[in-house]
Amino acid sequence: MTALSFTILYTLFVWWFSTGAILYLDGLPRSTYKYSFAAATLVLIAALYGLDHSAADTSVSGAVIAFSSSLMVWGWLEMSFLMGYITGSRRTPCPLGARGWRRARYAFEAVLHHELALATGAAAVGALTLNAENGTGFWTYMILWMLRSSAKLNVFLGVRNLSEAFLPEHLRYLQTYFMRKPMNLLFPFSVIAATTVATLLWRLALIAPEGSYEAVSLGFLATLLSLAVLEHWFLVLPIPADALWRWGMRSRGSENEHLIKDGVRAGR
Repeated sequence: MTALSFTILYTLFVWWFSTGAILYLDGLPRSTYKYSFAAATLVLIAALYGLDHSAADTSVSGAVIAFSSSLMVWGWLEMSFLMGYITGSRRTPCPLGARGWRRARYAFEAVLHHELALATGAAAVGALTLNAENGTGFWTYMILWMLRSSAKLNVFLGVRNLSEAFLPEHLRYLQTYFMRKPMNLLFPFSVIAATTVATLLWRLALIAPEGSYEAVSLGFLATLLSLAVLEHWFLVLPIPADALWRWGMRSRGSENEHLIKDGVRAGR
């Protein structure tokens, strides 16, 4: 197996498995969240150490550690949001009749704290890796951050598939800030820009020496960005994207079922 093939398969697996695992943990009774999040926080600490430790390591293993560590930081932030620990100052549905900038302000308030957490994460990852010889971790985080921000804006402006199935019961109010349309004016620019950069990264990865740090690092970034573009297409194509992670959502019962389970445990 070539180094580039490894990066593609590794990124595909981590993207698919980590998303499903987070969805599975998020679908368990809320009484389990503190244990899941505590474990994730230990992983976060290890990830920050990994980013710091690999910052000067321009070997293949250094690229793998930096890439994996950055994904773990991102995973912690995703869990903090989906479990309701870090969301926004507004935790209610969008007021009826809100339009234009008023609706935009309410939507931003609904995710304000999470956006600040993402910015803090970027600052932390940047402090550990920016200007370091191994920039894999920094650019991994930036791709995740920029493309997730793009996806959020597209969902706000209107797309065919809102991916509301991924939201747990306690975050369902966020659906009221989404808009369903065939497409919006931002979408083509988002996809064209991301695809252009992904194409450039693939070109650089393919001409890099086989088995080198450059080939592996660029392969990770190119694959991750390509998957982000794919996720954007999921927003507008008639494809049930949630089918990829149906196994991760099997833990989800109704909110009432989980409340009953939590009540039974509390009464023991």
